[in-house]
Amino acid sequence: MKKILLILSFLLATTSQATIKSQIVHYEDNDVQLKGELYWDDAITGKRPGVMVVHEWWGLNDYAKKRAHKLAKAGYVAFAADMYGDDKVTRHAADAKGWMGQITANTKAWQQRALLGLAQLKNHPLVATEKLAAIGYCFGGATVIQMAYAGANLKGVASFHGSLPLAPESSKGKIKAKILAAHGAQDQFVPAEAVLDFSQSLIAAEAQWEVDIYGAASHSFTNPNSADYKIPQLKYDAQADKRSWDRLMSFFEEIF
Repeated sequence: MKKILLILSFLLATTSQATIKSQIVHYEDNDVQLKGELYWDDAITGKRPGVMVVHEWWGLNDYAKKRAHKLAKAGYVAFAADMYGDDKVTRHAADAKGWMGQITANTKAWQQRALLGLAQLKNHPLVATEKLAAIGYCFGGATVIQMAYAGANLKGVASFHGSLPLAPESSKGKIKAKILAAHGAQDQFVPAEAVLDFSQSLIAAEAQWEVDIYGAASHSFTNPNSADYKIPQLKYDAQADKRSWDRLMSFFEEIF
């Protein structure tokens, strides 16, 4: 009987995994060719909330796609957006820093490219267009916050170990998305002073926001492959990863 139950469990798990579909989406920002990837559970019928996922400064690599896949398993349509284009993915910090700098140098262009990604998600026939959110990691965390500052029609955004850009004065009373930021107290790239300044700017902007701080966590605490980059300030924290993901799931239940 135990063997039969184990076999059934395996078959059910395999069937569940097999229902996750993916689709490459080509789009462009002026002359830059962008390529994102959509994920959804084909076993679920009807429309459902859509969640955009924005990658770390390394580019649209497997990590961001795995997060989008995980969101699809949780019942959402997820879109792993491309912020660099031209298949730019790297493991070298110098390249990543340069590419990120090119994007963040012009805030309006940065926001516009992110919003183009959101449009790809919104266009999917299974997406309930009134129920949209965006999440991001590191550079991607800052990106989804910028989407909120741009007044995007999002129910919420969630940043994981993001750089926490300050809300501009022009965003006062105009931020539609609820903001969730998951931050590691040991993050050497984003110190406590930056978190305080970020919080105060959101108060001034009259935003709805929350910052969750994980005491033992460092930068990139959600990425199990952080150590592979050989940067001492990057460190995976399994407990903070799980807790922050669980908070994201409850956040989605609230906003959707």
